[in-house]
Amino acid sequence: MKKAIRILCIVLASLILIVGAYVAYVFIAYHRIGDLAVTPQNTEGAPPISLGKEYKIMSYNIGFGAYESDYGFFMDGGKESWAWSEERLDKNLKNIGSLLSSENADLYLVQEVDIDSTRSYYVDEREYLTSALPGCGSTFAQNYDSPFLFYPLTQPHGASRSGLMTFSRFAVASCDRVELPIETGLTKLLDLDRCYSKNRIPTENGKELVLYNFHLSAYTSDGAIVTEQLKVLLEDVESEYQKGNYCIAGGDFNKDILGDSSVYFGISDIEYTWAQPIPEGVLDGYHVSLVAPLNRSDPIPSCRNADSAYHPGQYVLTIDGFIVSDNVNVINSAVMDTKFAFSDHNPVKMTFGLELTAE
Repeated sequence: MKKAIRILCIVLASLILIVGAYVAYVFIAYHRIGDLAVTPQNTEGAPPISLGKEYKIMSYNIGFGAYESDYGFFMDGGKESWAWSEERLDKNLKNIGSLLSSENADLYLVQEVDIDSTRSYYVDEREYLTSALPGCGSTFAQNYDSPFLFYPLTQPHGASRSGLMTFSRFAVASCDRVELPIETGLTKLLDLDRCYSKNRIPTENGKELVLYNFHLSAYTSDGAIVTEQLKVLLEDVESEYQKGNYCIAGGDFNKDILGDSSVYFGISDIEYTWAQPIPEGVLDGYHVSLVAPLNRSDPIPSCRNADSAYHPGQYVLTIDGFIVSDNVNVINSAVMDTKFAFSDHNPVKMTFGLELTAE
């Protein structure tokens, strides 16, 4: 009897030691990337952007290539933590690349592009996108670099390195990774680091189109930190506008940018803290407009809650869109209906022009 108790104590002590060592590893390995300069790729010889012409921009959160229509992610209430398989990941990334290429946009903002992650079999997803858009230069700003997450126990999510990829048919003079505030509690270990990329594209009048690519926080306690991140972005946009530059910011707000998407897509019986509207007054005082793509006669959501495979009645809303400065003319915007075939997001697009004279 004493021997059995001794063995049990040894086992329990070993488990406590292992768990303690893992917790210590997570906290020691956790870090923030910080503000960094990013080197544009393949933009030499590209022209500046013209004024008074129409251009198309797309934004697409590709969900690290895993979120096919039958995919449910464990952090959203589903069961999966990796892409279904390396073969399906390969096929899905090729489909995403084909979709982007077929739109023949002038500018592309792509979020959640993995470069060396357990969940995506350590595939460098940048190569798929670059191959699909050979006429574009690009920048890549790493959003987060997380330590190994040993959950779910049946298939640990592992380590994640993912970021924001921007493509341009015009010259990109420079790019910077700008760090955003995040929650300070234990939630930061799940939501990871956050940033936006800031790309400077020369215009023919000697000013710049400052192009921002962002993916704001998702797994937060109450959504308040996303509002703080948005304020940092807005201050930056306003500063550039005051210099006479043109500004377009696009990406995944992780906010209900329609205010109340249930009016258009139906009411969910579950309250999601990440899906709150942008608080009233946040954009007041800035020379900007929010572009929330919506066809009122045929509304299409930009995101689904990936708690299971996509199905009628699943919670959907629009969280992807753009912010533009007052010297950018928005001609139209739309959500593309892919029926969430390749991601838990639908792509959004916008046609715009730059005013002939910047204020």
